[in-house]
Amino acid sequence: MEILLAQLGLLDNNIYSIVIYAVFFVVLFLFYPRLMLSQIIWKLEKTALVMEEMSDKSKIFLLKQVSKTPDAKTKELINSFFEFFFIPPASLDPMGSVKRLDHLLKNQKNRFNHFVNRMIPKQTDDEKANLTMGLAAGISLYDLAKVIRHFVELAKKTKSIQIAMIIQMQLPLIESMSKSLYKGSMALARGQPIGDGIGPYVAATLIGDKKTVEIEEDVVMAKINVDGRNVFVLKARGPGGRIGAPGKAVEKIIKKTHVTKVITVDAAAKLEGEKTGSVAEGVGVAMGGPGVERSYIENIVTDKDIPLDSVIVKMSQEEAITPMRKSIKDAVPKVLEAVKESIEMEKKGSNIILVGVGNTSGVGDNKKALDKVDEFVEKNEKKILAQKKKK
Repeated sequence: MEILLAQLGLLDNNIYSIVIYAVFFVVLFLFYPRLMLSQIIWKLEKTALVMEEMSDKSKIFLLKQVSKTPDAKTKELINSFFEFFFIPPASLDPMGSVKRLDHLLKNQKNRFNHFVNRMIPKQTDDEKANLTMGLAAGISLYDLAKVIRHFVELAKKTKSIQIAMIIQMQLPLIESMSKSLYKGSMALARGQPIGDGIGPYVAATLIGDKKTVEIEEDVVMAKINVDGRNVFVLKARGPGGRIGAPGKAVEKIIKKTHVTKVITVDAAAKLEGEKTGSVAEGVGVAMGGPGVERSYIENIVTDKDIPLDSVIVKMSQEEAITPMRKSIKDAVPKVLEAVKESIEMEKKGSNIILVGVGNTSGVGDNKKALDKVDEFVEKNEKKILAQKKKK
């Protein structure tokens, strides 16, 4: 600053240069925070508009999944349902919190199912399941856009640079998540396989051509033999977008059968710098979500002193809810090898449960159904690489 003023001849040893320097400094001190606030709000406003546009496009896409030519009433019903909210149970008294949360989640699922049945009563169960998952992702995007809009308006109203900077620091993550939810809502509504479907994919590979039975709501099971061990393979019923209740299914099997081990296979969030599709092994229940189903498994295996093994395929949160990448699908052989090693640790004749955890959107219940998944992943990968090359 002094160099600039010196070049302008304003730092001569006289009273005028001192006064000009002082005024310039005071003006800069007073207006720079406002200028910075204006720049941050402009950026936040721009992001909020983009997110609102994506939310509107997602809503229009889901509306067209309901009807090619929706009437005013259908539009009103969709708009109204996008305001749906979930209030978690009270945490002040933790006793019985899992049962309370499970009860509320069932209510939420019933509300979604009722709405979808009302919108598309003549469609198949899989198509209804896909729309349900698409709506869930669309509502998440809509809620995120509303939160960002709230803080933009709050920063404008209070002229608080602190509020604006807090949101600005989180902006790259928010933008990335909103784009993923936008793509994810369309992929799920279309019934396309997503990254989170790697667990069900592994389960379907192991099931092969075996016949499955529905052991719990939206959960199918097949009993296979792996090197003399009996393995109960579980996954959500596909190819519609479902997660099922694997925890209750595991609990049901253990109560009826002497089980020596439970193995879970799921997608897991990778750290920046880690490779997408890398495989890791550990102990515990590899299962995301609110934790209800995981709690069912942990409680029963603790009571019965059953070991828990887990195999995870690493990917970003964005990759988990968007169409499955080839690097994720290519991890299957390594996962199967890790699963086989875990199974072989038990004696021959042992009963083992393997759960393919995740959203089974686009992933059928046997190996033959996976041909469509492989075909889709290959085409999608070529499309992504072509777009990157074009850019």
